[in-house]
This record gives sequence, structure tokens and C-alpha cells, in this order.
Amino acid sequence: MTYKALIIDDEPDIRDLIQITLERMDIECSSAATFSEAIALLEQQEFHFCLTDMKLPDGNGMDLISLAQKKYKKMPIAMITAFGNMETAVAALKSGAFDFIAKPIDLTRLRDVVTAALKLTEVPLASHASKSNQIRLIGQSKAMEKLNSQIEKVARTQAPIFINGPSGTGKELVSQLIHSLGVRRDKPFIAVNCGAIPRDLMESEFFGHMKGSFTGASADKLGFFRAAEGGTLFLDEIAELPIEMQAKLLRVIQEQSVRPVGNEQELPINVRILSASHRDLHQRVTDELFRQDLYFRLNVITVETPSLAQRPDDIPLLADHFLQKYAKEWQMPAMKLAPKTLIALSEYSFPGNVRELENILQRAFTMSENEQISIEDLNLPNHANHNSQVVERISSTNMADGNLEAYIENIERLAINEALEATRWNKTAAAEKLGISFRALRYRCKKLNIE
Repeated sequence: MTYKALIIDDEPDIRDLIQITLERMDIECSSAATFSEAIALLEQQEFHFCLTDMKLPDGNGMDLISLAQKKYKKMPIAMITAFGNMETAVAALKSGAFDFIAKPIDLTRLRDVVTAALKLTEVPLASHASKSNQIRLIGQSKAMEKLNSQIEKVARTQAPIFINGPSGTGKELVSQLIHSLGVRRDKPFIAVNCGAIPRDLMESEFFGHMKGSFTGASADKLGFFRAAEGGTLFLDEIAELPIEMQAKLLRVIQEQSVRPVGNEQELPINVRILSASHRDLHQRVTDELFRQDLYFRLNVITVETPSLAQRPDDIPLLADHFLQKYAKEWQMPAMKLAPKTLIALSEYSFPGNVRELENILQRAFTMSENEQISIEDLNLPNHANHNSQVVERISSTNMADGNLEAYIENIERLAINEALEATRWNKTAAAEKLGISFRALRYRCKKLNIE
């Protein structure tokens, strides 16, 4: 297959440099020096890829990106930006550009961008989407139709994506789907829980280290960034990163290179970053807990994952999926929900969202002794009784001695114990239920003597 590329730049030297590089990749090139010349060429023939400068004598590259989004949706378009002008690059990505290349043009970077863009032409989304059925988000509600449509759209770009939504809504599944539908699908997908890494090990875990660089470094370590080379790095719970680590992460994103601990040289990286949090990252910026410059670099495009309460019509589909999954995994007969059981599920609020639904059904599938799962098998929490008991227990605390600190600690202890009991003492799940990091929960348990 012969690929065709359109190069748009008013500087002849840059056009020639790009054309020579692409022709050595067996790509047929056409070039234009102005916006109007580019439009004329686009109307005459189809191109597999387009590379345009930002500033043109009779227009600008942003207008071309907007036009391509309407008339040439299948053609990836990359923007050439001035050195250090990240605002323009981010604006281009938000408008729908596939990627960007900074001046002076690095030929290795140019070849990487072109190779990645042409993969979208090699395999249309519709034909390889079937490979990702195991992680395709289930649901026919409007909220899920919107989410799945957005996933397919953002998968065609290299823009950083921030996935926001309550705990248990499938943010990691969204990131996996974006990766599997994109041009990096044949490269590694590395998922990292930022809230679960000890602070003193973060730099080594993210950027790697050299043998002998510190006590215990008995061998070289790649680190998350280099392990994800060519692929996608998913930073879950990004809001939990300490401020000092946020500064180092920002530098890596800007320089597209990492320096392993104990190494004097920086090593180039080619990684797409997806991040996620159940927290309001904008509010964290306002509270000075998250760097604003890093926020803008990570939050180029936002994808929202809806809570299960926002899509109750999807509960029957999800329930059937999970029950079939367990029957297959455990080689047991398939089970169904009794009609009243399905009604009870549909009326439940699911504060833990899809993850809670799966846990409830997994327990019911295991414990049920009948052909159908009953309401009793679900063992749904009775929140009315639960809340009244908590209030009664807290109210019984004696405040007569004016010991406010002890009173608050008692409330905190009760809340943590309730969360641990509800999750069968799974500290990770309990931390998510409480809306705090795993490290924070571990600290509080130690402080309050909760074994």
C-alpha cells in the first residue's frame, strides 16, 4: 500500500526536510506553502496523513484542524509548533490534532509520529475493536453511549487524557480501551496506582535506577516510564502524588526524557500518558495540593465515567455479564436473578458503583444454593438501619469532659471500622469507600490502634 502525506509550511527548507524524510519511509508527498494551496490539494485527492505549520501566510493550522474534523475525519493531522510553545500544542490537541512536533524538527520524533499516524490507516477502528471485547464497557444507556463514543474518538489522538469519575466506575477499563483502540495497542500498557507507592521509592519506581545507586539496588531497574516505552502509562489516583513528585513528573512530560536514579544522563522516552482520579483535580489545584501547570498538561481532554446511579438501566446487562463470567471461570452452571432480586438491585443506590455490583454478585453466586439468586442471597446493606446505628453509637460518646479530640477520633474509628467490615477487611476497597488513599488509611489505622 502506498501512503500519501500532505506537508503544509511556508518555509521551503522545512518542507524539503520533511519530504525527504517521509519519502525515505516510502511515503508519497505533496506540499503546500499556504492555507489555500492546502485546501485545493485536499479537494483534489485523499491523504493518509497531514502535517501543518501553525502560522501560514493566509491562515493558520488550527483552522485546518477544525476543517479536517468536519470533512476529513479519517486523516490524522499533526501540528508543527514553535519551540517551547506548549500552549499552542495543547490547544491543537484539544481541537482534534493527532499529535504535534516542535521546531527545530527532530527527525526521530517526526518518524515516530508519522509511523503512529499511519497505523490508523492500516487498521480502521471498526475492524480491530473486536480484539477488545473483554474490556468493552457494557451498557446501552445514553451515558454509556456517550462514553463509548468519546473513547473511540480520543483513541485516535496522542493527547494526554484525564479520566474523572467516582470510585468503582471503571476508569482503568476506560484507559485500557483507549490504549487498545489506539495506534499504541501493540506496545505495553502499564497501570500504576499513585496512592500505593511509598514516597521514598517513587522516583525509583517511576524513573528507574542503576545498580548500586543506593542500598538495596542490586540490579538495574527500568521504572514505569521506560517499561511503557512506545505504549501507554496509566497513572491512577494521580491526585495522591506528593507535590515534589508532581514537579519531577512535569519535567519528564515536558522534556520527554527520564533520568534514572544514579544515572548522569537523561534517556529519551516515547510514552502516552493517561491519568485518572475520583477527586476533583481542579479543586486540588485551588487548594494548592496539585500543581496547576501539571494539571493543564494532564487534563488536555477530560473523559467522565458516570456513576451506576446515573445509568440504572444498565444494571440487568451488567448483572448478566458478571454471572456468566463467574460461571465460566469456576466451571459452574449459569445462574439467573429472580425477578424480585433484579428489582431490588435496580432500587439500590450502589455507592461503590460497578465494583460494588460485581462484589455483591460474586458473593451471591458463591453462597446461593438455589437455581436463581434471591434477594437474601444479595445481602444488600440496609443503609437506613446502618446509618441510625452509627448515629446512635457516635451520640453515646461522652462529651461532658470537653475532650473534642477524643470525640473526633471515636467518630473516625467508627467510620473506618464500618468501611473495613463492609469490605471484609480489604484495606484497598475500604480506602476507596472512605475516599482516602491506601497510605492514609494505613496511617490512620496505626494511629487509632485498629488491627
